[in-house]
Amino acid sequence: MAVIQWFPGHMAKALRQIREQMPLVDIVFELVDARVPYSSQNPEVALAAGDKPRLLIMTKTDLADQSRLDEWKQFFKEHDQPVLALDSRQNNVGKQVTAVSKSILRDKLAAEQAKGMKKRPIRAMCVGVPNVGKSTLLNHLVKKNVAQTGNRPGVTTGQQWLRSSAELELLDTPGVLWPKFASQKQGTMLALTGAIKDSLFAKDDVALFALAYLRQQQPETLKKRYRLTDADLAAEVANPDLLLTITQKMGFRDDYDRASERLIFDLRKGKLGPITLEVPADLNEDGVNE
Repeated sequence: MAVIQWFPGHMAKALRQIREQMPLVDIVFELVDARVPYSSQNPEVALAAGDKPRLLIMTKTDLADQSRLDEWKQFFKEHDQPVLALDSRQNNVGKQVTAVSKSILRDKLAAEQAKGMKKRPIRAMCVGVPNVGKSTLLNHLVKKNVAQTGNRPGVTTGQQWLRSSAELELLDTPGVLWPKFASQKQGTMLALTGAIKDSLFAKDDVALFALAYLRQQQPETLKKRYRLTDADLAAEVANPDLLLTITQKMGFRDDYDRASERLIFDLRKGKLGPITLEVPADLNEDGVNE
């Protein structure tokens, strides 16, 4: 499998701007994909934030496995990391995010009031990997289309301040990755969920990773979606052979690249059911999903 990595110059610039703007905000909202809630955290954001409070906001929860989502919420709670899982399209997301932010910043806000300082809105920086759904969330928080959205990485290209309410101001930032992933598995999961440009990785490698997961976790869904038999999924059938079978079932003959792309898009769009590709038990002692 080819090494997957994506850290172009505009991301290095965006990270530099994030570090420069960090002193201006009270809290960092780091959006993570609920299908890969650990691997979609950017370690450079944690370094830039330092002691600044961070709220992890798990997006795309409608596409995630709820039971595994509960495991991750418990994991983050045990590690004293505030987390909020939400569907960015719901009407009450603004109230949820504001309420949790006020709770996290309770002591700071109380200290300001005790000093006689004028009440002001909370200032939050919104960060996340490409295509995590940041613009969709921001548009619902602000209640108008102020951030461009698109089902591809790299839609947001610059920083901008947005007002959600009298209680919350938001600094939107471009989607950013980091110079080197902790493991090849992490890069593959980010590619599969849409955080990396599709032109930068081999579709069949990522599709084979998805097949391995689906065979183990959701074989019935795989059978139904691609009209597979028990024999097609027998243990002795290798994943490359299964991919060729799916290619033929789709009517693509031997064009497994096209079938790989279809399988990846099916997973991203939720056509293979709710999926969360990692669980806390996958992490090693160093906190790496190998």
